[in-house]
Amino acid sequence: MDVYGNELRRREHEAKMSEKAIEFLQEFITERVQVRPVPAKIEQETEILAKECAAQAAEAGVPIEDIEEEVGDLEELMTTKLEDAVEAEQNGKSG
Repeated sequence: MDVYGNELRRREHEAKMSEKAIEFLQEFITERVQVRPVPAKIEQETEILAKECAAQAAEAGVPIEDIEEEVGDLEELMTTKLEDAVEAEQNGKSG
């Protein structure tokens, strides 16, 4: 058995999974992380979004571990993205 060939195949598989995880997450954020018409508490919203993301990732065959390996804690990322969306919305209204 070729140890180097197996290692190369494993790394290629991991790279493909990481790419798939990032693509999934980018699509999820684009579709779901938005400023709500009625302001919601960011903590509650991020918890909901993180759970939805994990569920949809599982349905899409993307392990949540792959996503978190690439971006860290999913709730923290959702918090940052929501805060960015609120800030962008406020800047858009004031400018």
